[in-house]
Amino acid sequence: MTDDRTLRIALAGGGAFGAKHAAALRRIEGVEVAAVVSSSLERARKFAAEQGVGRAVATLDEVLAMDDVDAVVLATPTQMHAAQTLACLEAGKHVQVEIPLADSLGDAEACLAAQERTGLVAMVGHTRRFNPSHQWVRRRIEAGEFHIQQMDVQTYFFRRQNLNALGEPRSWTDHLLWHHAAHTVDLFAYQAGAPIVQANAIQGPLHPELGIAMDMSIQLRAANGAICTLSLSFNNDGPLGTFFRYIGDTGTYIARYDDLFTGKDEPIDVSGVDVSMDGIELQDREFVAAIREGREPNSSIAQVLSCYRTLAGLEEQLNAAAGS
Repeated sequence: MTDDRTLRIALAGGGAFGAKHAAALRRIEGVEVAAVVSSSLERARKFAAEQGVGRAVATLDEVLAMDDVDAVVLATPTQMHAAQTLACLEAGKHVQVEIPLADSLGDAEACLAAQERTGLVAMVGHTRRFNPSHQWVRRRIEAGEFHIQQMDVQTYFFRRQNLNALGEPRSWTDHLLWHHAAHTVDLFAYQAGAPIVQANAIQGPLHPELGIAMDMSIQLRAANGAICTLSLSFNNDGPLGTFFRYIGDTGTYIARYDDLFTGKDEPIDVSGVDVSMDGIELQDREFVAAIREGREPNSSIAQVLSCYRTLAGLEEQLNAAAGS
């Protein structure tokens, strides 16, 4: 049964992705952004004023104590995701957490256990499942018109300092494996329609100040034989973002976020794929619909947990190589 009452959603995180979610939620009928919380009350008030939200608070605990908040979207630093997801579920709030769900397999599994115990909607922001470009390819796959032979993916940023997408200093350190690789690891298995059965990784030198690898290479193989090659870098002084090349038996497609091209760089019209061309909005619409309809969302914790198992295995490989 569908619940048509106004859904009141709180937003945690006043950064670049918090702003994207605030804009997306404003475009969804029957949804109200009920409160915002950021790293300080001052930042929360500034963000609330910018986004037209009437209530700003200093802590997530205050949000979770609000009886008139139904759900929470977490666009907070990676290291907070698992603990905050658990806190939302324990407080009886539906939750959507930005990617990654956690930066360890144990924490990801704890989140799944909490979701199963509470029965609440718990979704992870694996946006690539929702981008119109990737949806278009998936429809061809589901129709039996296209089978992936290889995905070639480049995730490139120029981030030699600890800055966010707005060029502002970060209070936390981003990670190529647990954050950026998670997008592709999940999408590859999702689009291939088969679990990942082999995964290998190597990484470049660690940054002397940030303590993380700035370059990484990952190979994946699915049970049906499809393969994926993923290159990641924080050192790339060029076009930024993630670019997916789908090489299949009946064509080649290049996806750049919400846009899609043939292998010869001819644009493909994906404007009719869904109700919006904004992947974040489509992700938020799925979260809202799952709550209203009382069902499991696409990109639920249960669906994406296998991605985090793969990432944990890759981390073990990298740590073993570093210690040898």
